[in-house]
Amino acid sequence: MTFDQETRRGRARTGMPVTLRRGALALALVGMLGAPLSAFADEAREAALEARIAELERLVSQLVTQQAETSNQQQAIKAEVAEVKAKPAAQSKPITTSGTDFSYGGFIKFDAMVTDTSDGEIADGSAGRMFYVPSTIPVTANGAEPDVDPYTDFGAQWSRFWFSTTHTTDAGDSFKSYIEADVFGGGSNNLGNEVSTNTHALTVRHAFVSWNHWLAGQTWSNFQDTGSLVDTVDFLGVTDGTIFVRQAQIRYTNGPWSFSLENPKTLTTNYGGAGRHTSGDSVLPDITGRWTTKGDWGHFSVAGLVRQLHDGGDTTSGAAISVAGKFNVGSNDDIRYMVNYGKGFGRYFAFGQGTDAVQDMNGDLKAITAYSGFAGWRHAFSSKLRGNLIYSAAYYDNDVALTGYGVTETSHSLRANLIYTPFPRLDVGAEVSYGKRALEDDREGDLRRLAFTAKYSF
Repeated sequence: MTFDQETRRGRARTGMPVTLRRGALALALVGMLGAPLSAFADEAREAALEARIAELERLVSQLVTQQAETSNQQQAIKAEVAEVKAKPAAQSKPITTSGTDFSYGGFIKFDAMVTDTSDGEIADGSAGRMFYVPSTIPVTANGAEPDVDPYTDFGAQWSRFWFSTTHTTDAGDSFKSYIEADVFGGGSNNLGNEVSTNTHALTVRHAFVSWNHWLAGQTWSNFQDTGSLVDTVDFLGVTDGTIFVRQAQIRYTNGPWSFSLENPKTLTTNYGGAGRHTSGDSVLPDITGRWTTKGDWGHFSVAGLVRQLHDGGDTTSGAAISVAGKFNVGSNDDIRYMVNYGKGFGRYFAFGQGTDAVQDMNGDLKAITAYSGFAGWRHAFSSKLRGNLIYSAAYYDNDVALTGYGVTETSHSLRANLIYTPFPRLDVGAEVSYGKRALEDDREGDLRRLAFTAKYSF
């Protein structure tokens, strides 16, 4: 039987063409072969998926390990920081222990100045060589002015340090102590001069304790408005016209009001102007009262002073008023001012350039009338540069029949400065100033000064 015959027989038996039977056979063979291939493909995909899962698990484990290491490092750093903070040499302010906060601060200040005075040289080593003290401006007889060259002084004795504590009880009572010192006290031994070591003695500026509304100790007089003081390179600058006294006192403050009893001391000119002296014979303390109001515009204060002047066997009284404040003009300018008037308060301003009273030929006291003031304009050119223009003056109504003609009748000063703050807490400044003092006999002397400073506060 030929192939064709067999083919025809097969088609007769199945009723299907041979070609279709061949296709079916091929499909069957493919199916038989494809089943294991499909199984192999599924197994490959599962293996790849398991490999990816294993890789992800490895990455997650690595991240967890890194996070744990980072956390451990952070804990170690925190422990190191805590250890450093615990060392006394690196304590920051304030420090709190047993419910009491301790704080400290101060500044290092370097000053350099070139001074030119018309009627002689200010005594070397005196306060007038290091800051503006109008009473130290030399005055000589008319037509007899000596030929004096300018002179230069350097110093760092205005540097200061303060320490304070505050404590509040469970009942709400508030306590504070404060002490501050500088080194403007002169040398403490023979080496304390400008030849060798420039040694200066420590001097107490403030030392007081306060509780609730009360204060006891040494600090600024309640008659003085420290908030109105201007920004100067010189230690004070507006010496002529400002109230400036630190002394022991008892003070009560409640809201805008404050009252004080302060150390009495009488500064007296001898009869005929033959020198001056101080007396502590007063029985009654100096009494002051102050009212202050504040706002975004600045502040304003009015203060009064009542005194008993006692020297030897005689007693008289003194009284004065002071108006002071600061007025903000926009965001970059402010005006600061003070005006003072009264009788018997000479020691309270201009560093005692004038006296409280004068003795007559019988030793009786006569209070001296005086008035003074200053005004200063401050302008901020930028966040780092500021400047000030300031005028200050003092006048004394002396009875020349008692004081003589050799006492100061008036003094005034004018100054301008620029102060630059290149870094926080560091000030570098330059200032030019002019001061003049006149006596009752019309003799005059003047001062011209160029001053520089570098000050770092901490």
